Amino acid sequence: MAYGRPRGGGGDVAHGFPHLATVHAALTALYRRVSPEGLYAYAASVAPGDVAFADADDLHLGAHRVAGALVRQLRLPEARMIVGFRAMEHAAAVELAAGPEYFVELNDRFRTHRRDIGAALAHEITHVLLHRWGLAFPDTRDNEILTDTVTTYLGAGWLLLDAYREDALTSQKLGYLTPEEFGYVLAKRARVFGEDPSPWFSSPQAYTAYERGRAQALRDERRPPLAAADRAGRRRYARERRRYAEPGGGPVPGGAAGGDGYAFEGSGAGLRVSFPCPTCRQRVRVPVRGRVRARCRLCRTVLECDT
Repeated sequence: MAYGRPRGGGGDVAHGFPHLATVHAALTALYRRVSPEGLYAYAASVAPGDVAFADADDLHLGAHRVAGALVRQLRLPEARMIVGFRAMEHAAAVELAAGPEYFVELNDRFRTHRRDIGAALAHEITHVLLHRWGLAFPDTRDNEILTDTVTTYLGAGWLLLDAYREDALTSQKLGYLTPEEFGYVLAKRARVFGEDPSPWFSSPQAYTAYERGRAQALRDERRPPLAAADRAGRRRYARERRRYAEPGGGPVPGGAAGGDGYAFEGSGAGLRVSFPCPTCRQRVRVPVRGRVRARCRLCRTVLECDT
């Protein structure tokens, strides 16, 4: 397996949230594969000191030390990573087999860019974890986005965001998610586990991307029919609810078109609204009857709704 190579030339790093639908599907798939209780085993991210790589460190010993820290972070105690370096198009690749030994190859560029070795290894070792779990998306590109999302949500992906650097002349980004999408998943993780990754960023651009992703993640918690929705969202929701309930009313496009993702179903006393859980993106269905407290069946998040 390979993933996005380091870039150069400036201005060629994609930004924004073009892969958000796949990221959402990845979060749902992760919660379905691992229970909320299981995910709490990853509540603490890998510590910066455990993956630090000084220029004076021995290249191969240091790479294996960092790989060992990531194996422990991802809870793969029976996996041994053999790390090598060679000239290649992509940043890294891993040979997926039955184990317990896995061969990870890193681009020769990392011989002199050692601070990013942890980021490259984090992605590849997560491939091993997903292979063992039997969790994959059928499309290759979507599967790489799944890998980046899981790496980040399980506490190793802050390294991938910190590998993002960009200035007027050069740029570098590892992974398939945009910097803002990495920030979005990190913020989702931070909300669940109460962890702030921002002090760990050595890249100023990574911190900015995290803040943008965090703002997007917070918007998920302020969409109708959640009680925390803003006034404009609540007014739009009430208007579309009335429109749906009118005689001859039908599917209301406003929820999807407005980006809120809710949909009405049923009629009369059986009128219900479904919407994506802001934590795991599993759809939640609740009756339309004013203030309602709901619990997501997948991640068990308690949601205060105003339906």
